[in-house]
Amino acid sequence: MTDKDKRKKPPIEGIVLTEEQRKRRRARSIAIALVLAALCVLFYAVTIVKLGPAVLVRPL
Repeated sequence: MTDKDKRKKPPIEGIVLTEEQRKRRRARSIAIALVLAALCVLFYAVTIVKLGPAVLVRPL
């Protein structure tokens, strides 16, 4: 290891969120995930309905 590797890099300073902002971000992320999951279920259900029940009754 060289001297450069031994030196610690200064921490990257960026935007520091408050606890309330972190909670709101998490809640928003969960809401987006739930909407996305519901949309996937909706697309799946619509696809099954459009194909009809006969798609499940077929010879193997």
